[in-house]
Amino acid sequence: MTRRPLPRILTDSTPVARGREFARSAADSAADVFHPLIMISRGLRRLLAAGRRRWSDTPEDRRGSLLFMAAGSVLAVALVPYGPLLALVTLMGAAAWAGRERSAEEPAGPADAETDRLRALYEALVPYFAIEGDPTPLYAHDGDWESVFSDYEFDEAGRPSRFTLKYPPYFTDGDAASRARIEQVLHAKSGRGREYHFAWDEEANQLTLTVLPPLPTDIAAQQFVTTHGETVLGFTDPDAVQRTLPVTAGEATRDEPPVIWRTGLRSTEPHLLVLGRPGAGATTLLRSIALQALFYGDVLVIDGNGTGEYACLAGRTGVMGVETGLSGAMATLEWAAHETERRLITANRARQAGQQAPDDIRWPLWIIIDRPTALAHLAAAEGREDPQRLLQVPLRHGRAAYVTVVVADQIDCAGMLSEPVLTHTRARVVLGPAAPEEVEAVLGAPPHTTPAADVPPGRGYARLGSGPVHRLQVPVTPDPFDDATSEAHRQAVLSLLPERAAAVGAAGDGWGLEDTVDAAAIMDAAGAAGTVGTANMASVVDTAGADRTAETEDADDGAVMNGTAAPDRTPNPTVTANSTATAIPNETLSPTATATPTTKPDPTTTPTPTAPKNTPRTGGAIGVDLLFGGVAPAPPSTPPASQEATVPPERA
Repeated sequence: MTRRPLPRILTDSTPVARGREFARSAADSAADVFHPLIMISRGLRRLLAAGRRRWSDTPEDRRGSLLFMAAGSVLAVALVPYGPLLALVTLMGAAAWAGRERSAEEPAGPADAETDRLRALYEALVPYFAIEGDPTPLYAHDGDWESVFSDYEFDEAGRPSRFTLKYPPYFTDGDAASRARIEQVLHAKSGRGREYHFAWDEEANQLTLTVLPPLPTDIAAQQFVTTHGETVLGFTDPDAVQRTLPVTAGEATRDEPPVIWRTGLRSTEPHLLVLGRPGAGATTLLRSIALQALFYGDVLVIDGNGTGEYACLAGRTGVMGVETGLSGAMATLEWAAHETERRLITANRARQAGQQAPDDIRWPLWIIIDRPTALAHLAAAEGREDPQRLLQVPLRHGRAAYVTVVVADQIDCAGMLSEPVLTHTRARVVLGPAAPEEVEAVLGAPPHTTPAADVPPGRGYARLGSGPVHRLQVPVTPDPFDDATSEAHRQAVLSLLPERAAAVGAAGDGWGLEDTVDAAAIMDAAGAAGTVGTANMASVVDTAGADRTAETEDADDGAVMNGTAAPDRTPNPTVTANSTATAIPNETLSPTATATPTTKPDPTTTPTPTAPKNTPRTGGAIGVDLLFGGVAPAPPSTPPASQEATVPPERA
């Protein structure tokens, strides 16, 4: 039986091919015809997605203003002639541009020179990351470097500026010594003369190297936008802090991330220690801190170098004194200890009475000491006690008494600093070139960046308490009296200085000059007679200072709290110099008079001193006019309105 052939329609494929070709041609023609519509639809979808992302990224407190602006724009378009038509045409054009087909650009691979650098880095890390017995080694000689490096970038010179590398899980990334070896190798192979930041991701076994840009050095001294109790130490990297401040550099204004040190009752780092090489900028930092502190406090400066770097502060309102000699520094520090104790006693009495602490003890007092080890060396040569011992009370109890201590010295003399200074200064700054071991010894933690060989003045590291280590660049605050200072920097510093204080005994000051003359006469006459020893005279000075200020403060505060006027206090023409209550005239001291040793009275039990009515107070200083050689301290400055400081009425 023969087979019958199949119908021709089933065996001939020509009609099927023709139908398929016709359908393809129709689809292509439809795509060409509807291509603008498809492109506009795709663009509208992308614009809508971008609008949703913008809305979700906008904070809730700003969404109302954004809606108001959108509604205002729609209303303006509706009121403009041909506005809706023009808006529709603009929208279609934007949609067509957003919906265009974008060709995906293939990322260009590294050049030959860049490839050679990455291969050299890979080979240099093999001895540190490869071990014997690893069945699948990630690092091996002539291995695959592309499986290790990712996200690499290069600068114009062909040197790597950023890359991420993988390392084996068995590498001891928790050991500081092991990390230091890897960082040293990468620093040497990637190019010296730059600062590198190393970010170790122990969970993912990855290390990211980033070249840090240089910190700005064109920021001069200026009034920074800070609140009460905040001091700008300098500026750091943008990703290191979550705050920026507007600063003026030349004629431009920009935002820079600051390193802010907070002081006050709730501060965990109430005192600061600055160490550095000679010429590294420690004095510049102290001068910058003093200028900022004068806006909301009193400043007491002790210059152990004796070079006159702080002469611009002398005689200014709010500057209680600038001491450069050993005797003046000892007397000033002794007064600072007594003042701290007085503030603590006054605050304790106010708390026990259920009242707020008086304004005079809440007015901050800054004690700035430069090179205390130099003064300690002079004191040891003269057989006197170390001046640093007098810092024990302000350092231990200064936070509760609104007293802040700032100490600066050379890093080579750090071993001569006393135990209270090293213990209670939890805010630390290291300036100038220093080895990583020195930085870690001062700050308590190693820096995550490699130190640069050549650094500008004021460049270093800062650490506040147990926080991270930040790179730091101090604002340019030179000595305005230095001939090498530029005119712009000189004017910047002079504009921040407060006005000069009025002379003691001027119109309106009824008791400063008289008391100063009386005290000076007593001191000179006693010295000429030779009957009063140095220790007894110091006791007289301390007693007179305590009587004059401590009880004056208590009497004034009591009068204010009780709502009564202060009693009439007339200057006493006599001063008691011994326990037998012998009266000593103001003009001279009899050569035959003898002064017996007396016990220094308790400031809390001394009688009320005499002073005229409406006497302006001198910042709570105990015997400052005597300790400062007959020159009363400058009255504290009035902080500007931008500072949120509590200013006593008598200080305004």
